[in-house]
Amino acid sequence: MKQAIAVLGLCVAMAWPTTSRAFCGFYVSGADASLYNNATMVVMMREGTRTVLSMQNNYQGPPEDFAMIVPVPVVLQEENVKTLPPEIFSRVDKLAAPRLVEYWEQDPCRPMVVYEMAAGAPMARRAKSSADAEEDSKYGVTIEAQFKVAEYDIVILSAKDSGGLDKWLRKNEYNIPKGANAVLRPYVEQNTKFFVAKVDAEKVTFRDGKTVLSPLRFHYDAPTFTLPVRLGLLNSAGHQDLIVHILGKRQRYEVANYKNASIPTNIRVEDSVRKSFGAFYDALFERTIEKNPGAVVTEYAWDATTCDPCPEPPLRPDELATLGGDVIVPGEQDPYSDIPGVVPQRRRRPSWQPYGFVLTRLHYRYDKDGLDEDLVFRAAGPIVGGRGMPDRKGELGERRAQASSVNNFQGRYVILHPWEEPIACENPQRGTWGGPPGGPTPRPFAAGNTALGGTTGKTLTGQLPGLIQTDIPELDLKAGAVEAAPKGKPDPGDTKSGDTSSSDGCSVSAAKSASLGWIALCIVAMWLTRRRTAT
Repeated sequence: MKQAIAVLGLCVAMAWPTTSRAFCGFYVSGADASLYNNATMVVMMREGTRTVLSMQNNYQGPPEDFAMIVPVPVVLQEENVKTLPPEIFSRVDKLAAPRLVEYWEQDPCRPMVVYEMAAGAPMARRAKSSADAEEDSKYGVTIEAQFKVAEYDIVILSAKDSGGLDKWLRKNEYNIPKGANAVLRPYVEQNTKFFVAKVDAEKVTFRDGKTVLSPLRFHYDAPTFTLPVRLGLLNSAGHQDLIVHILGKRQRYEVANYKNASIPTNIRVEDSVRKSFGAFYDALFERTIEKNPGAVVTEYAWDATTCDPCPEPPLRPDELATLGGDVIVPGEQDPYSDIPGVVPQRRRRPSWQPYGFVLTRLHYRYDKDGLDEDLVFRAAGPIVGGRGMPDRKGELGERRAQASSVNNFQGRYVILHPWEEPIACENPQRGTWGGPPGGPTPRPFAAGNTALGGTTGKTLTGQLPGLIQTDIPELDLKAGAVEAAPKGKPDPGDTKSGDTSSSDGCSVSAAKSASLGWIALCIVAMWLTRRRTAT
């Protein structure tokens, strides 16, 4: 039975972005999570010591076979867990994914135009018999909490011994992969709890004969900001991609226990890249980690209320609240509450302000030998990169991450169309860039509809020099021609482009999507096949 989990990201905005005669590039394509066959995406909202983790379950299989286990630092209660609407997850991925844009040189004889930049119901818990409790204690396992959220039956476990936990899971009809004991041991030694979810088959929704499970969200308080990843290695095969979106109040994040790198950006590329942008970006990413072994790559860091170019409108405040904003507002504490004999005063809970959030996108490719620790995150300084219009020579600045006072960094790749019509004026003004001359203005297009169905086919790594028009010295890449790809093999993601338009002047054009490949289980949640009991 094939099964997979996709934990998709989140992004936010306080309001729709507004511009005045703005032009921020024509969006061609995006390299979102569907590019990768073996990808897991998570979204983590962090404020103070509170973490909110959201995940979408792209599960295919009988509902009675579904199970998931996630290490958590504390015992979760029913009020800590909820389900989410599935549509908002792909929105964040599209907003933060690397993007391909294009500019046209404007008529050198037209008057100069200056563009301004845009700125669940409770249920009765099953009574556990004393015999059951005694049986659990034999394995050193305690059920700390048990409740139901939507179609999920959830238990929170603690364990005294990893071997006992392994045996308990097997006893309860979970087919644990070999080696689980060793992977569980460090979590048990750190007194980690385990969030375990199963599905009530009678409450599952089916669409086109397939199981449709609700996305899950839970939150907890812990001083260290971490993402448990080691359990996922038990079911991983070959290389895996982990894409983490983190939303922090005025704060970018990076990893503290692995090397950090940033993706090269503002690279001019050949027009042919539009046909296989996903494969091109994967080759660029592969080259980046080849030059930075073991690094976690920053692909995006931007104030979540704006974007440039915008593949689609940013999320609304109510969507941000759904993804964690409703639980990150800290309660105001009475400073005298810890004095004996003083009755704490009730204070008004401060209102939640849906602004000032920075969306960070981190991308890590690893195998079983490259991931020996859970990811630990730390606050990082603001960076910029991947912004601005081409100059009169068609050159772009900010081709790598630079320290700044604001976060405006994105992976952006640019196709330029020089003016090719006759020039009939005495003083032509070359090098002014904008939309397609005389053509229809494209409308916004969702980046997620353009990514490849996977990168297991043809690789473009060896062809990168012939696809770029800008040298990338940090990757030892010099723009130049290479041999063409062999005939008879279609480019991955080869699509027909279509035109679209935006009312605010941020215009885009993109291709249709190839089929979505399997999104493999690999990081935070581990699918465990449940043995069916013979009847």
